[in-house]
Amino acid sequence: MPGQGVTRGPAAGFLASGLGVALFSSAVFGLSGSFAKALLETGWTPGAAVTARLTGAAIILAVPAVPALRGRWHQLRDNWLTILLFGLIGVAACQLFYFNAVARLSVGVALLLEYLAPVIIVLWLWAASRRRPRPLTIAGTLLSLGGLILVLDLTGAVKIDVIGVLWGIAAAVCLAIYFFITARENDTLPPIVLASGGLMVGAAVMWLAAATGLLPMAFSTADTKLGPWVTPWWVSLGGLIVMATVLAYVSGIVAARALGSKVASFVSLTEVLFAVIWAWLLLGELPGPIQLLGGVLIVGGVVLVRVDELRSSRTVAAAAGGSDSAVAERPAPLDHANDVEPVP
Repeated sequence: MPGQGVTRGPAAGFLASGLGVALFSSAVFGLSGSFAKALLETGWTPGAAVTARLTGAAIILAVPAVPALRGRWHQLRDNWLTILLFGLIGVAACQLFYFNAVARLSVGVALLLEYLAPVIIVLWLWAASRRRPRPLTIAGTLLSLGGLILVLDLTGAVKIDVIGVLWGIAAAVCLAIYFFITARENDTLPPIVLASGGLMVGAAVMWLAAATGLLPMAFSTADTKLGPWVTPWWVSLGGLIVMATVLAYVSGIVAARALGSKVASFVSLTEVLFAVIWAWLLLGELPGPIQLLGGVLIVGGVVLVRVDELRSSRTVAAAAGGSDSAVAERPAPLDHANDVEPVP
């Protein structure tokens, strides 16, 4: 009845705003590196860990994805290219490269390298268009590049595996390519369907690569170590599939719908912090002080780039306000469709 609204407590309001869900999504996404490394240290290959993760998550997410289609199977046909590219680049390649980096580097360093994707986008657009970015974007790019130098700690006591660094940068390139591919808004495909379809495509690609001998595949049933606990292998694998993939994707979609994809993408930067904390608690890994400072600079630079992107979009919208005519606008390179990001 009017005037008898339900009073929500602070916790309920926090969750209802979408911010709490977004932070939860970042927290569980941040577990992926720790769960994966626990498996890798017992003899699993990166390809095997990625394949098992994608296969299990695809099967589970297919359950809510089918009713989300509501019998409109033509949506799969109409968006087959988006699903295919998301599965190939945003899921299979991105995660395989990240797990290869995790096998050689600390979880935090590997993820920080992948989060250089927005900087790669800026540099590519600068080189391709020969148009200098706005000052805030330049500042963010330089800040992130300076952070990269500190993360690599070239003159410090921490020895960085060059191959691992290249794998991490390759993951960042895949992330940047995916953002370019999905830069234009596309609301014709439910996000849960895109996530499920992409995972299925990614899993199929990984199994095909293994069957042809292109991808080394080795599994192990040895116990894994997570913090002070020694657990069966399926505990780490189950955590990787259920928590770091299924719950992470679903909560990320819910958060993006509640906050909008731009705001949600800002909150997703906390994944780096959560990944470092989880790696410290579960694996005993902690980047050195110089690397942690570099991580702060990288994340700070990405924030500046995204703030500038958001300001640019608002400026264009304000300029177009009150006009009935179509306004030509360059696609924003950090916008992406369907509120689904190919995070690790």
